[in-house]
Amino acid sequence: MKVVAVVPSYEEEQYVGETVRSLLSIKEVDEVLVIDDGSTDRTVDSAQDAGVRVVVNSPNLGKGNSLNRVLPRLDFDVLLLVDGDVGRSATEAGAFLEPVLAGEADLAIAAFQPPKVKGGLGIAQGLARCGIERLTGRKMASPLSGQRALTREVYSKVSPFESGFGVEVGMTVDAVSSGFRVVEVETNMSHKETGPDFHGFMHRGRQFADILRVLAKRSLNRGR
Repeated sequence: MKVVAVVPSYEEEQYVGETVRSLLSIKEVDEVLVIDDGSTDRTVDSAQDAGVRVVVNSPNLGKGNSLNRVLPRLDFDVLLLVDGDVGRSATEAGAFLEPVLAGEADLAIAAFQPPKVKGGLGIAQGLARCGIERLTGRKMASPLSGQRALTREVYSKVSPFESGFGVEVGMTVDAVSSGFRVVEVETNMSHKETGPDFHGFMHRGRQFADILRVLAKRSLNRGR
């Protein structure tokens, strides 16, 4: 089975090189591709220096639309999605890739440990968790985790992805609702955390709005 790791990135010059090198160290991964979403820093250079192909989207499209522009053209049996800011902890992607390759799951999601920095009140995470449970009956430990392995069949069913920060919630709801086997795998992965400052609160505000939009859309579709 051909495994392609895709690394969506925006302004991740500090982390993306380590993320890429860590993914390249996983023997089951056949190809690593970085999708840069119009970064203004050295994200592209850092990724290329690590030895992988980079596709640049410009202007900034947001994660979902950036993935939607590139993924339909890729050849893969299993898609591994790993955010550009996980750095060396990307080596743990093998843990949630394993059940998909073994035929034990169709979509596997990395569950994160509690954050070291308490950036907010957990409202966006709570909304995602409650919304997914209400729509599917599934309780998710890390509903917003962007670290995922999925089969081509799942990808065909859940794409195109939602725009903005709604990618993960939409994907999970659609996969579970379609009867796919969705599992969470505990990891020690970590990523760049937003702090309790203005930028952090603005980020979480946009995240909350996108999640609410995605959940409302699926709730309305279910009622029709």
